[in-house]
Formats: sequence, structure tokens, C-alpha cells
Amino acid sequence: MGAAAEGPAEGTGAGGDGVALARVVHVYRDLLRTHQEELNRANVYPVPDGDTGTNMALTLESVLDEIAPVDAAAGLGPVCRAIAHGSLMGARGNSGVILSQILRGLCATFADAGRIGPGDVAGGLQAAADAAYAAVLHPVEGTILTVVRAGADAAAAVADRAGTCTPVVEAVREATYAAVARTPEQLPVLAEAGVVDAGGRGLALLFDAWLHVLDGRTLPEPSVVGATAAPVPTRAPAAARGQGPRYEVMFLLACDAPDADERVAAFRSAWDALGDSIVVVGGDGVWNCHVHTDDIGAAVEAGIAAGRPSRIHVTDLWEQVEALEADWVAGATGATGIPVAAVVAVATGEGIDALLRGLGVTVVVPGGQSMNPSTQEILTAIDRCAAGSVVVLPNNKNIVPVAEQAAALAGRPAHVVPTRSVVEALTALLDFDPETGADANAEAMAAAAARVRTGEVTRAVRDSRAECGPIAAGDWIGITRAGIGTCTDSAVGAVRGVLDELLVPGAELVTVLVGDGVSPAEIDAVRDHLAAAHPDVEVEVHVGGQPLYPFLVGVE
Repeated sequence: MGAAAEGPAEGTGAGGDGVALARVVHVYRDLLRTHQEELNRANVYPVPDGDTGTNMALTLESVLDEIAPVDAAAGLGPVCRAIAHGSLMGARGNSGVILSQILRGLCATFADAGRIGPGDVAGGLQAAADAAYAAVLHPVEGTILTVVRAGADAAAAVADRAGTCTPVVEAVREATYAAVARTPEQLPVLAEAGVVDAGGRGLALLFDAWLHVLDGRTLPEPSVVGATAAPVPTRAPAAARGQGPRYEVMFLLACDAPDADERVAAFRSAWDALGDSIVVVGGDGVWNCHVHTDDIGAAVEAGIAAGRPSRIHVTDLWEQVEALEADWVAGATGATGIPVAAVVAVATGEGIDALLRGLGVTVVVPGGQSMNPSTQEILTAIDRCAAGSVVVLPNNKNIVPVAEQAAALAGRPAHVVPTRSVVEALTALLDFDPETGADANAEAMAAAAARVRTGEVTRAVRDSRAECGPIAAGDWIGITRAGIGTCTDSAVGAVRGVLDELLVPGAELVTVLVGDGVSPAEIDAVRDHLAAAHPDVEVEVHVGGQPLYPFLVGVE
């Protein structure tokens, strides 16, 4: 990594033309990948926001995907537009969303420059800092925001007397590293954990990449020792449970209405009442939105009121804290036993999460209907498992092909059991043996899942027609593998229809997972129906907490 870069020599500016700017992005992505785990471990404010290193690297992957088809030799404009669009559409996590604004601020300045000079670097960084601060509803110092502002101030101080871009970028690098080192003085939680701000540290690497392209400067190794490096914490941070919202919710919001700006402003205000760490960035009809909240459904509904949410992504922040604490416990106790197989499952809902973990799941990837995780997210979960092989339970028919792709890319044996419902997964897990290989486990678990007949209840979002007849938006519908067999005016009525359809002669066990917002009276109504209409079956009711689907049902 320390070899001279294949970029232009000094004198052509900050990568100077489109080819060099694209090269900066490539080197930065590689550098983030190299430092990814270091940044992830330093990420403790205020609770882990996804994984900072992973999110920043994935954001850059989206940028590179957008750059790939562009003819970089055609000039800065096409490359800048690709960087701006790719970072907006692919931003992951709080750090990734803010990084996207920084890149967009730089590119807005660079796009019209024939060659980037010292003044362009200073102007671009000032635009980047302004955009980053504007994106955050309640800016906090001691974060990536502080670091980008320090870089902009340093660039402005030297740009007028610099003949080339190199001394400007050198000054920015020095200032950003110094700002990163000071972040524990601004945020006590960082000082308590013995780390610097992970997002700011990740941003500082951009200027290492920039100098590498300018003059072949040596790139830093991830195991850097020094005051300005982000150290691996020497102890686990204080448990985050009860100290902040549990979920990170992200999605793209499309709104092309004439009053789009007013709608987005109202949307920001709605989110301000629901949680914190709110970042809403974008424009021209598309915004990338990020919030920490305890109410996933309300966060998504606020987006629906403003426009059209898509690419909905939910992360359980508390689960990440638990995993990090487990790592420390294992390291402190010297635990080295590695199971033969582990399980990754896709699901959303606090109760469902607890059920899956209680049955042996190692990593739960947040996702499900309307919030499908990416290949990379499932691959990352597979990589987190300390086992020789992994079984993946996608729990949704739309996620099965993504899980299979992740399993094919994994660096260890990974097998997908094509579960289409979390209820199937619960049954399959009863046959899981951590001391047996994933291939044998997958075969046994698939056979167990196949014995379950499943159904679900949700609300129609548009007028339609199905097996049950006409459906109006707002109706409650009951869905089984045979189709939509029930349409009624209540969730309880819909789940009664599902249960009556699934409970054929010979059925012995009914499992009902109750979603977010279902009342005790509604649960009692379901129990009463089963007791009256199907008195011979055993009934298990669990509070799953899943959004959008008040009832998930399995019958064996």
C-alpha cells in the first residue's frame, strides 16, 4: 500500500482531473477496508450506530459502483456527479450519511473546475463542512462534524499562499488528525471508553488517500500506535440498553411533489419527536434518511406521509452492544472453544430476536418484509460467527436469493435453509446442533421447516383483488402460501381466517407471534377463538414485536 500511486504527478491538483479523483476514491475505499475493524471497535457514541468502519466502507463501495461506468478521462464533471449520486443513494449508517454530504460538498465545488487548485480544495471543504452540519438536526461536537470543520479551517488558512494542492491537503490531514485526537475532550463517552471518534478517524483517512494519489505518500497501517490513532478499547463501554433508542432506521425517501421541501421539513420534525441522531440529506426529489428510534413503524409511517420510502434498513443497536460485550468477555476469560456450526437469521422485533437467540442463533440480521438486507449485510453476519460453518435462515422468500449469494461468497462453508417465515425458523432451530457441520444441520433444519404451514396478517396498502375477492386499501388481509384467503376490517378477524385455513385435521401445535401495537384484548380474542373452534390443538403465543405484521402464524 506504500508504493507510489498510479495518479498524476503534483501540479495537476487534487487528483487534478477525473481519472485522479476517481483514483482517490478507490484508494480511500481500500484504506477504509483495511482500517474497518479498528473503526468498528472504536465506535461507542452514543451506542453503536451500525458499524462505523463497515458503513463508511460500504458507502464508498456504492460510490465506486457509480463511478465504474463513467469515462473518468472525460473530465471532473462526470466523476463528480457519479460520486455525489453514489454516495447519496448508497450511504449506510449515520457516519455514511454524513460522509456522503462531505463528498457531495466537495464535488459540488470540483465539478465545474477544469483542474482543482488550492482554492478549490479550500472551497470544497468549506462546502463539505456546511453540508455536513446542515444535514444533522442536532449537531454534536466531538464527532465527524468537528473533524471536517477543522479540515476546512486549515485549508482556508493556507490556500492563498500555496502554489499547489499538496501543502493544502497536508495541512488538512494534520488538522483532521489533531481534531480526532481531541474528540475525547469533547465527548465524555469517548474518554470513558478510551477511544477517539470513529467517524472522524475514518474521515481523516481520506486525506491520507488524497496525498497518496498526489505524490505516492505512504498509507497508514491499521495497527498504528499513537495519540491520534483510534485504539481498540481496553474495556467494554457501558451497556447501552436503556441509555438510548434501540433501533437505527434508514431509508431513501422519494418526493417529487411541488411542496417537497415543506414535506421533508415536516418529516424532519416528525422524526425529531420519535428519536435522535437524525440525518436527512439529499434534494432533487430523493433524500437519504437516518434516525435512532424505539418505534420502527412510526418512523416508516412518517416517511410514507412525506413521500415514498424505499430500501428500508433497520439495525438493532442493542444487539450490537451485546455482541461487542461478548467479545470482551471471551477475550477476558480466554474462551477459545469454537463450535462446528453457527446460525445467522434475518428478522425484526425484540421478542423475535430473543426467541431466535434462545434457540441458538448467533447473529440476527435486522430485516424482513419491506426491509430486505443486502448481500453484504448477510455476508458480514456470516463473518462475525466464530464457527467453522454457518447456517443462514432468511425467513422471507425475497431474502432467500440474497442469502444464497452471501453464502456463496463466504469465506467458510455456509448453507441456506430457505425459510420463508420466522415461524419456520423457530421450528427448524429445534433440530440445530452446534457440534454438527452446517451441511448436515441444513438438511435436518430444512426438513423440520417444511413441516410448518405458515400465515401472516397485514394491512393492504392499495386497492386490489385476490383469492378472497376485492380488497380496499386499509383492509386487514390474511395470507398463506395459497394466497390471500381473508379480507376483513380487523387484524383479529384476519388472523381467525388464517388459523381456520391452516388448522386442517391432524394439526397439533399452533404458534402465534404477536406484532408491535397489538393490544392484550386482541391477543385474548385470538386465544378465545382457538379454544372455541380448535380445542384439541396446543397453542403457544409469543410477543414478537415485529412491525407491520400484527400476527405471524405457524401450524404443525
